[in-house]
Order: sequence, then C-alpha cells, then structure tokens
Amino acid sequence: MGFPSNIFNSHSKKDGDFFLGMTKILGFKPKKLDYYKRAFLHRSANIKDKDGTPMNYERLEFLGDSMLGTIISKHLYDQVPEGDEGYLTKMRSKIVSRKHLNELGKDLELIKFVQSRIPKTHFGENIHGNVFEALVGAIYLDRGYKYCEKFISQQVIDPYVDIEQLEGKVISYKSLIIEWCQKQKKTFDYNVYEDTGNDTLKHFAVKLTIGGKVMAKARATSKKKAEERASKRAYYALQDRMEKS
Repeated sequence: MGFPSNIFNSHSKKDGDFFLGMTKILGFKPKKLDYYKRAFLHRSANIKDKDGTPMNYERLEFLGDSMLGTIISKHLYDQVPEGDEGYLTKMRSKIVSRKHLNELGKDLELIKFVQSRIPKTHFGENIHGNVFEALVGAIYLDRGYKYCEKFISQQVIDPYVDIEQLEGKVISYKSLIIEWCQKQKKTFDYNVYEDTGNDTLKHFAVKLTIGGKVMAKARATSKKKAEERASKRAYYALQDRMEKS
C-alpha cells in the first residue's frame, strides 16, 4: 500500500497492541495490518505515501459503505421475500443510518484507535460511523467478502436487526411530516432563522407552520437539526390524526 516505513513499524510494541485490539474487535486475526491502520488515519494527521498521495480513511470509508449496503441488502432480500423495492430500501436506510453507524462505532470504542493531529474531543459525532465504515472496507481488502459478511452479521445484523422493530422506527420526522402534508393537501413551511442569543455557539431557530397554524418551534446548532427537532414535536402533536389518515 506504499506506507512510509518510518511511520509504521510492524515490529513495534504499538503495532502489537494495535494487532491485539483489532483481533478482539474483529473476532479473527488481521493478515495485512496496514489496511486497518489506514482505516483509523484522520486527514489531519497529514501523512502521505511514498508518491506524495495523502493517506487517510476516507477511501476505505467509501468502500466500507458500499460493502455494508450490499450485505445488508442481501440479508433483507433473503429475510423479507415479500418486501418490494421501496420497502427494502427504507429498511436498509434504517439499518445503515448515520445515527446507527455512529452508535456502532461508539459501542466498539473505535475512536481510541484514530490517529490525528487534533484532539479527539473536537471531532463531531460522525467520526464514529466514519471509522466503522472504514473498518469494514479494511476487512474486505484484507480478508474478502466472506469475512466482511461475518463481521457485519456479528456486529450489526445479529444484535440490532429486528424486522418488526425496524418497521416502527422513524428515520426522519421531517419526511413523515412532509409526506403527510402532501397526502392531506396541507400547506407547510419551515421558517428558519439564525438565533445566537446568549449562546457561544451559533444556533438556528425554526417555526413549523402547517395549514397556516404554527405547530412547533425548536432550536439547534444547525438548520437541519432544528427542522428535525421541530418536526418531531409536530409529529407527536399530530400523531393520532396522522395514524388515522
């Protein structure tokens, strides 16, 4: 893979600890440790290979995302023979949602392996899911599809995938609200504005109006989060009507 020899020494104690840590998480011994090292290499580490190409986990994250989607799709295809394309797609989205992947990464404590030049406390929530996907990509390159499938089955499918529970799990309250409004031919509007107030961090406030009536208000550190929070409040206010329609 072109790793600089002065960065990764395969005989160091640090490598031995990393090997043991990976073996414990994976349930099998890695063959090519370099793949796994790259899976935890943040771009802030500013490490390049012998050709000067930046090295980090992002390409492995892309590969892992594809492998995760493929294996989950195959599982759903086998387990839900009556499910149509739309149903299977929705179920897969629930399993591989960013929130769920972040939880998986946290459960495995993957962040402790991340190499970076910035404090880990400064990372956002998505770092946990990102390195989980990168780890899946590393497994595929190191041991192939079967080992990748085994790992995903043990860490994702067996402990977390319950079809009946997933059917009732909401991914996006905003999507539910919009879909319901469209079906009921009701107008809706998310009025979002910057609302710093006395907070050190910039906040956004949102006012959700449905049919000309204000249904919910919320604040968050991003427009997307504020809209989702307001949508959730509106959903619980309208839940009885939405379920009957």
